[in-house]
Amino acid sequence: MSASSPGPVRAVVQRPLLRRLLRPVAAFGVVVAVGVAGFSSLGGVGVVDALFWLLDPTSIELHFQAHDGAETLTKGYAVVVLSGLVVTGLWIGETVFSAAFGGQIQTEFKAMQIERTIDELQGHVIICGYGTFGKTVARRLRDGERDVVVIETQDSEFQRALDDDLLAVQGDARREQVLRDAGVKRATTVVGAIDDSNANIQIAMGASQIAPTVRLVVRVGDEMYEALARRAGADEVIIPEVASAEQVTSTL
Repeated sequence: MSASSPGPVRAVVQRPLLRRLLRPVAAFGVVVAVGVAGFSSLGGVGVVDALFWLLDPTSIELHFQAHDGAETLTKGYAVVVLSGLVVTGLWIGETVFSAAFGGQIQTEFKAMQIERTIDELQGHVIICGYGTFGKTVARRLRDGERDVVVIETQDSEFQRALDDDLLAVQGDARREQVLRDAGVKRATTVVGAIDDSNANIQIAMGASQIAPTVRLVVRVGDEMYEALARRAGADEVIIPEVASAEQVTSTL
């Protein structure tokens, strides 16, 4: 596994389905723990026997036929605990059922597959932002059979990148972990393609700190940002309006 792969805890946090499933599973575990602790205290039995009482409540009556104790209270407690197990079990089932028929499980598996593919990439290009500029760059690179990973924050643009059969990571490219998730240490180039000069410069600064040898291409809105982008480590600064004007004049 690469160094950029998230740890187990972060993997759970990142997965909406796992976050949803964690709550009912945790509730089920709490009910089991409370049930075992209560049975051990009320019946004076060990953990194994208390767990068995959860599986077979009829053994409670058999126990108190041979032992003194608060039989009625223990039976009442068993009703409450078993009710909790039923409710939390139904909660787990409902979560899995709704995810399966809502397509969320398929979405999670697809996201995991994308992560594994990105972890295996070497020498790819990371494009931060999938607006008009980023989309055009991605299309040209893909036509040239280059591996591309898109980083996008907005749901619609992120989904559009996936629909265009591109590898994509959803998040803010100014965040170090998001760049790592996109495999910045193994990339050849990072392109700051967002419609925000300051954001692109911040991306360049962050990427250069994580991967000092990566090539940085930064899009800025006008020439006043060019010097700032260069100081941030940009190897190439692109001003779309200037580039477009030069293309037009070259045809005149």
